[in-house]
Amino acid sequence: MIINADLHIHSHYSAATSPRMDLPTLAKEGTRKGIHLLGTGDCLHPKWLKGIKELVERSGIFYFTGKDKGKSKNTSTDFVLTVEVEDMRRVHHLLILPAIAKAEELYESFSRYSRDIDSDGRPSLRLSGEEIAEHARDAEALIGPCHAFTPWTALYAYHNSLQECYGDMVGYVSFVELGLSADSSYADRIEELRELTFLTNSDAHSPYPIRLAREFNRFQVADTSFDELKAAIERKRGRKPVLNVGVPPAEGKYNESACIRCYKHYPLTEAIIRKWRCDCGGLIKKGVRDRVSELANCSSTHPEHRPPYLHLIPLAMIIGLALHKSTTSKAVNTVWESLLAGFGTEVNVLVDAPMDDFHTNTANFNLDARVIEAIKAFREGEIRVIPGGGGKYGSIELKTKESEEGREKDEGIVVEEGTGRGQRGQLSLLDF
Repeated sequence: MIINADLHIHSHYSAATSPRMDLPTLAKEGTRKGIHLLGTGDCLHPKWLKGIKELVERSGIFYFTGKDKGKSKNTSTDFVLTVEVEDMRRVHHLLILPAIAKAEELYESFSRYSRDIDSDGRPSLRLSGEEIAEHARDAEALIGPCHAFTPWTALYAYHNSLQECYGDMVGYVSFVELGLSADSSYADRIEELRELTFLTNSDAHSPYPIRLAREFNRFQVADTSFDELKAAIERKRGRKPVLNVGVPPAEGKYNESACIRCYKHYPLTEAIIRKWRCDCGGLIKKGVRDRVSELANCSSTHPEHRPPYLHLIPLAMIIGLALHKSTTSKAVNTVWESLLAGFGTEVNVLVDAPMDDFHTNTANFNLDARVIEAIKAFREGEIRVIPGGGGKYGSIELKTKESEEGREKDEGIVVEEGTGRGQRGQLSLLDF
């Protein structure tokens, strides 16, 4: 069977998160999105873990039921225990746990090294990456670095290799989370990563469809269980990832080197000459693309086991681009709801439903032809991305004959092809 999984999110017990990041809302919105398995996030937080315990558990997976508790599911979105922790170098690590008892065990072992484990869903630990990996191994948890390339709180922000971070435990690391500013074509240029599984997760702080599962993974498994998920991540017994889905890397807010104050972009050589100071006096933050180029030590060809990477744009953004409307407008929401009523989930609309179904059922869904053409062109990769940097997201520009002619005349703007298209317009992730 095939499952869609977003394994890195946060509860309302983490800083800067929506109060709607509760289990019932996540289950509901995950189902509408088309996600079969969500990481719980924050599973070491005592109050969040207490709520998880109220769900029905089977083989390390947690789910809601109806009145006949334990017999039938109310929702197709289930949960697996996950938590993000910060080490003493500020590197973030994602742990995927097999059972409540193991979460409680980790809480006890980590609590002596943390001052905020009871107050923050993403606790800071006075431990190295190697020591955290040792604790993960003892708890039979999977571990890997979160958003590995971002210039803050990431492995390659503070280390030049996995070995530097994880020491003698490097062999226990089973995955690398790429983050919004990188994809497989970036990470596979680094030799030490080529045999690891790449995860693409949303790191969502709100349950809205423009945040939740904006990046997700598709796995081939026999059933939904922790053991099957572990086998898929480790690529054993025929279980494996079959698709990574994420935003175009240039859209990430740290893709290019840029000033964190005025957001002016700089080539790496110029930033070095300037000693990483902008004309405005602000700090120039090294971008993911430049950091990957520094670390790259092999060709960009993918290893045989690497699945395709699909550049996904949230459906509301595609509709907004097609209609020249804000992604939060009533008009966009009406179309979004209509598409879900017809196709079931956002993932079906963006990835799985045959395009013929859109044209056949246009009248039934009351769809604007521009929206259908936008979805079609999205699937064909017709989009331009003006790169982000310095903490500001990149922007999406739809390809049209007029816009292409105009862009050819412009100078000094770097664009990267990703996926998605409508009639015209430009939106940033900040518009979400």
